[in-house]
Amino acid sequence: MVSHILLVDDDALLRRSLAFNLEQAGYRVSTAASAEDALALAERDRPDLVLLDIGLPGMDGLAALRYFDSQVGGVPVIFLTARRRELDEVLGLELGADDYITKPFDLDVLLARIKVVLRRSEKTPASSSEPAPLTVGDMIIDPSAHTVTIGGRLLDLPPREFDLLHTLALEAGRVVSIDELLARVWGAEYEGESQVVYVHIRWLREKLEGDLDHPRRIITVRGVGYKLESQEA
Repeated sequence: MVSHILLVDDDALLRRSLAFNLEQAGYRVSTAASAEDALALAERDRPDLVLLDIGLPGMDGLAALRYFDSQVGGVPVIFLTARRRELDEVLGLELGADDYITKPFDLDVLLARIKVVLRRSEKTPASSSEPAPLTVGDMIIDPSAHTVTIGGRLLDLPPREFDLLHTLALEAGRVVSIDELLARVWGAEYEGESQVVYVHIRWLREKLEGDLDHPRRIITVRGVGYKLESQEA
């Protein structure tokens, strides 16, 4: 089945050229020049993925992401942005965007990122059995329910943070390298982008650790990677 991509950008030339290239790559493409028009389109014809510019007129991309989550829930979003400041990129991911790419971008890189995000969103649990919850100290990670509890307290983790924690939990007590985390959580297309791991580890620690200056759950092994240790309540 052909995946449907909704492209939202106020640059008419970019919309036309990128829509053409996406269609040549085998996707069905809808376009919108504003977030308001995009939300109306998405409600009528739900996309499989949204390419969303941050610097839109009227409602900007960061605000639009909240509406996509509430009105068209479950649709993955990749931010397209000309803003180089890390704050916008990090904020976008923390709000729940699946990825971002800065303008000008290489078309092949964008197509690779699209494939990764679509592949992640299409994954379904095996029909024969569901993965069992993992217990690490007082923390329970349930991949079927996509929940994490610590001492009975439920944590709200975005999908990528959950996947990162689950990967560390599968290897609890063992050091997992940065390269391995990138490959298993983000995919081979992210090779060499270690900063994305550092940022997500920091976000996880903010939710899991009592003392950020002396973390006891997610341990840094300098020059190697990270390991998840058990910590009793």
